[in-house]
Amino acid sequence: MYVGAFYGTLKSEIERLWAGQQHVIFDVDVQGGLKLKEYFGDRALSVFVKVPSMEMLEQRLRSRGTETEDSLSKRLFKVHFEMSFETKFDVVLVNEDLETTLQKAKTLVNKFLAS
Repeated sequence: MYVGAFYGTLKSEIERLWAGQQHVIFDVDVQGGLKLKEYFGDRALSVFVKVPSMEMLEQRLRSRGTETEDSLSKRLFKVHFEMSFETKFDVVLVNEDLETTLQKAKTLVNKFLAS
């Protein structure tokens, strides 16, 4: 959650989609992921996507050239905090290379849906 901003999806909407044999994927922060897992339990797969290291994350963010020193510092602090929750997720997926990570994510989701 971000200060002053509230996001959400109706639980009834998720149930409606599931009833229609559709799948739902959320891209949320750690708090949102934990809330979804808490509510939906085994009907949900929680995946924690992380960078190989904080140094690599800082390098990636700096190379984009879109961050001020202040915003970079805030993002790195938040990521460091969020990484302390990775063990609460079903799976930890390390994003070393985008294409490889995407393929691993597809495999995880397909395996979960088949179970």
